[in-house]
Amino acid sequence: MEEYNRPLVAPCTRPGTLLKYRRHFHRRGAFMKVAAVQMDIEILEKERNLGKILAHLETAAHAGAKLVVFPECALSGYCFTSREEACPAAEEVPGPSTERILAAAKAFDCTAVVGLLERAGEPIFNSAVVVTPQGILGTYRKLHLPCLGIDWHTAPGDRPFPVFATPYAKVGISICYDCSFPESGRVLKLKGAQILAIPTNWPLGSDSWQHTPPVRATENHLHVIACDRVGEERGFRFSGHSQIVDFTGKILAEAGETEETIIYGDVDPAAADCNRVVRQPGAWEFDRIAARRPEMYSILTDRPERS
Repeated sequence: MEEYNRPLVAPCTRPGTLLKYRRHFHRRGAFMKVAAVQMDIEILEKERNLGKILAHLETAAHAGAKLVVFPECALSGYCFTSREEACPAAEEVPGPSTERILAAAKAFDCTAVVGLLERAGEPIFNSAVVVTPQGILGTYRKLHLPCLGIDWHTAPGDRPFPVFATPYAKVGISICYDCSFPESGRVLKLKGAQILAIPTNWPLGSDSWQHTPPVRATENHLHVIACDRVGEERGFRFSGHSQIVDFTGKILAEAGETEETIIYGDVDPAAADCNRVVRQPGAWEFDRIAARRPEMYSILTDRPERS
């Protein structure tokens, strides 16, 4: 099991380059189909949830999807009341559930991003595992923890924003509340991510689904697959509205609030590497990556002085 970090592909910066690139963008074979599986999840029913994950993975793969994203905590459920209650639902990676997902990924020739509770010695993490037909690439562990559900009881992530080199695209992950911190998406972009996968459990009342996917896509010039869950769990109802958004911020597919469904979109991962946007050649062009001024952003990483 290995986590892959890759440097940022050099952006297209010459005037008029994007117009030339668009001809490549529309060449046959440049696109890949991706999917988000919006599903209901039963807390503490790991075997039942795993069965649904495997069935939906097969359905999405047979529809042509090469990358399939599932919700946060798709194996375990989310609204745990204690660490002790959650511990039986957590497992190491590789482990029994991820090995079965790996067998399915090999059989169906597709990559899966699945939310789960990961045990790593004593700590448990709110994680997402990346499974390709070639093997388990690793996990991303949620870095930003709200005061909600299992996140009261998990350890904060200890790995800084891995980017996974899957067979078809370089994929970064933010889990739910991570998206409230725009630095997370920008770091992944700078590390070379072409697709941002967002496994999430946005509850009803959160407005994140309304703005987060298109904003993260547009400001970072990458594709976004936001996969929320539906249903009700221990007094919380979840908002659905899973979305697939291309690197321009265009919503390619969106689910409703209540239905279990799979949504699909066709994206060109390499299109996210060409960062220059040309509205009018020589008159209106911009590059949100090349125009950064990191020397002005030190407050983002400086340690605050103690009062």
